[in-house]
Amino acid sequence: MSALSIGLALAIRVVLVLLFLPFSALDKILDFRGALAQAEEALPSKVGATGLILVGLFVEVFMSAGVVSGVADRACAFVLAGYCAVTALVWKQFWRPGDFWSSSDGMGRALFWDFRKNLALAAGFLLIVFGTDASSIAQFFAHPTIQSHPYSLTQERARP
Repeated sequence: MSALSIGLALAIRVVLVLLFLPFSALDKILDFRGALAQAEEALPSKVGATGLILVGLFVEVFMSAGVVSGVADRACAFVLAGYCAVTALVWKQFWRPGDFWSSSDGMGRALFWDFRKNLALAAGFLLIVFGTDASSIAQFFAHPTIQSHPYSLTQERARP
């Protein structure tokens, strides 16, 4: 049962970050021009857009690795939650096309579901950060780099 528990905990974390590592990170590397064009929608400067891509790559690779490995996993999940929220607000603006209410298959509706997906993913990361109860919220802000020890089979909470 312990191997199953650890395997399930690992699988959940892998699936949670799978969007970023390897897929989104690899897409940024293999289609850098496309990624640059998308980044320039938010920041018209080529240098600034390149910086956004590099920051995005760093977040997607290293924060995802932290979530899966358990190394500073709560801090990494917190960064990924923020990343999901920012990308939702910057690139999934369902209110901008103006066709949300007029067309069930319009761009606004498609963006709406992507926007909600990003927020749901952010909430999933926040469950790693804060746990499933209110008692761990203050603990995280007091000691943000404490690991949750996701592959431990004991009932102990992370402590400073």
